[in-house]
Amino acid sequence: MSPLPLFSTSRPAGRFTLRPMRADDASLIHSWVTRDYARFWGMQNDSLDQVTDFYQRLTADNPHAALIGCCNDRPAFLMEFYRASEDEIGKFYPARPDDYGMHILIAPASTPVKQFSWQVFTVVMDYMFSLPEVKRVVVEPDVRNNKIHPLNKRAGFRYQHTIDMGHKTAWLAFCQRDDYQHALLQESLTMNQTTPLLTGTHLSGDNWAQANRLLIRKAIAEFSHEKILAPADLGAGRYALAVPGGEAEYHFSARRLALDHWEIDAASLGKQENGRALPLDALQFIVEFNEQAGISQALLATYMEEISSTLCSSVFKLQKDNPDSQALVKADFQTVEASMTEGHPCFVANNGRIGFDARDYLAFAPEAAAPIALVWVAVHQRNAHFSSLSDLEYEQLMREELGQPAVDQFNERLVEKGLQPKEYLLMPVHPWQWQNKLLTVFAADIANNDIVYLGTGDDRYQAQQSIRTFFNRSQPEKRYVKTALSVLNMGFMRGLSPYYMATTPAINEWLEDLVKKDTWLQRCGFRILREVAAIGYHNRYYEKAVKGDSAYKKMFAALWRDNPVSDLKPGQRLMTMASFLHLDRHQNALLPALIADSGLPAEQWIARYLTCYLSPLLHCFYQYDLVFMPHGENLILLLENNVPVSAYMKDIGEEIAVMNPDAELPERVQRLAVDVPENLKLLSIFTDVFDCIFRFVGAILDQSGTLPEEKFWQAVAHCVKDYQQAHPQFAGKFSRYDLFTPEFSRSCLNRLQLANNQQMINLSDPAENLKFAGTLANPIAGWR
Repeated sequence: MSPLPLFSTSRPAGRFTLRPMRADDASLIHSWVTRDYARFWGMQNDSLDQVTDFYQRLTADNPHAALIGCCNDRPAFLMEFYRASEDEIGKFYPARPDDYGMHILIAPASTPVKQFSWQVFTVVMDYMFSLPEVKRVVVEPDVRNNKIHPLNKRAGFRYQHTIDMGHKTAWLAFCQRDDYQHALLQESLTMNQTTPLLTGTHLSGDNWAQANRLLIRKAIAEFSHEKILAPADLGAGRYALAVPGGEAEYHFSARRLALDHWEIDAASLGKQENGRALPLDALQFIVEFNEQAGISQALLATYMEEISSTLCSSVFKLQKDNPDSQALVKADFQTVEASMTEGHPCFVANNGRIGFDARDYLAFAPEAAAPIALVWVAVHQRNAHFSSLSDLEYEQLMREELGQPAVDQFNERLVEKGLQPKEYLLMPVHPWQWQNKLLTVFAADIANNDIVYLGTGDDRYQAQQSIRTFFNRSQPEKRYVKTALSVLNMGFMRGLSPYYMATTPAINEWLEDLVKKDTWLQRCGFRILREVAAIGYHNRYYEKAVKGDSAYKKMFAALWRDNPVSDLKPGQRLMTMASFLHLDRHQNALLPALIADSGLPAEQWIARYLTCYLSPLLHCFYQYDLVFMPHGENLILLLENNVPVSAYMKDIGEEIAVMNPDAELPERVQRLAVDVPENLKLLSIFTDVFDCIFRFVGAILDQSGTLPEEKFWQAVAHCVKDYQQAHPQFAGKFSRYDLFTPEFSRSCLNRLQLANNQQMINLSDPAENLKFAGTLANPIAGWR
């Protein structure tokens, strides 16, 4: 039985694989390299013994230095793979540790295949960028090799300058992951391109079936958790769910874990009617159970569209060949971010993104990871306002974000239009928002020169899982940028309020001061990612005409946020807490692989994690009545040798609250004070942390054999007790808001979305729309 290939993928020509070169390949390779077309390979006059000796030496220390590429199991090309700093090319430029190079030699063709060279080239590039250690690919093609230059440039290589290598004059060229992804995107968007992602042919076969299976599994699990559905217990871990008004039923195996968590075996899930097997169809599932789910007829079609969009997103991720969980253990921050296969762990329809078409998806979806150039406009200060931290001026922010030459260039364009730059603010806009909303909804403002289009910036950004937040790929230590984006996604139109922007930096400044002065938060390594500046633009027409809250009032705003990359030290890395819940396409979890790589026993690792995450949340609640929205995407973990050492909380301005209407707060922070019923206050821990995060962490650890769930919840209880013992002054509050209570209210997120998928909750009164379904047994109550 032949060993598994290093890499495999499909192209129009067939199935491509890569394997290490073997000794018996030498004669075949000799027949290739001695042909006239291979003259740039430099071995035309070599004997078989010379070729054999060369590749034996090349692969002596690294068997992957020479790889044979096969198409449909037939050798089709030779690939040489090397680390630039250890190769001759490293003498001609300051090579980085993560620079890797490659050479490709394609076998002579007996029957030409259309675009075969390009297919081979993309297979090689896909393989290289699947390796966590490769951040940039370097090539040094002979200047006379006119066949390879078009392929390099087509793949996104940026040519720098020529170098004299003695045996040849070569171009020095580099390609980063986002350069390559951008090049592929441009390929797919050309009018004559028949990519499966734009023709829909990818929506069939195994990936489509798997996407439906996984979504139905999640729907049954989460709807059962929320008491929307009630599967019948058949015994021995088997369950059945009857379709209302018919004879069909779903059947599956499941384990019932703490917090009424349904751990359903995906492979066991099936559907049948009178003994006849039926296909698993997620949209049909929603049709069958929509009345039980309480979806109104007015909202049903929109919810079904969100389900369909979530399916499409799942298929894209399944066919994308993301690094698996083991590879992500060593991957960089943005590779992990782009490899996530799931949105919010509780919401069934969590990738709706209603408003995006197929091309928008490829251009702007986080999992597509395409490089994005932000649109820049100038906005008149009669309608726009700038706010920032007290030590950050507008001019400084623009210099740091754009560079002074770009600022001068944009100001010159205003002057050319007869406008006064000092009356305007420069502002970034999401490209989709500009094309789809501002050009129409804000047409009058554009006509009046209150909004002036300036062009796109030079930097390229990557959309984060939170979709409207951007990481700067061109200059990774620069700030995040967050923009308004009027697409419907997971219960909200993802706009950004200009009203909130006016006070957001002040709120961040207040919170930063509080965190820095608090010894317990400092001991836990708790930090915030400050929203340092913001610009809000008011559409005066809609504000005058539309009473109350409206998505039309949140279409045009932007903010800048701190970036923790700038603080990284050797051995440290970042990932969102959502990554801890990640399952790859093989359903293997990342969290157990991280723990194993760290070298720490699982209980110690979890204790470190709880110190970074849970303990600061407890302290903010009991000391300051302060609560966050601490879900997976709102928290970035700093890991050292893959052990959590610190947590960064983000989304401060919109998603924190002080649950005391009488709290003494600075004037610009006063909007944080909210009045929440006493019996709901502790749900900020029980629902947001226990039910939405720990329920899944405990299940992953238990299912993988990393840590029994009882041990996990015992660790949670110990973290709570350690905090309480260290703060006896809060004994009264510990009794009033009792974390060891036998049970707590079962707050239901899907019920919220099903009731109103346009706006699930009112941010100014988060408790107003909550949905409950009885209670949940508290998994830490036994350790009081």
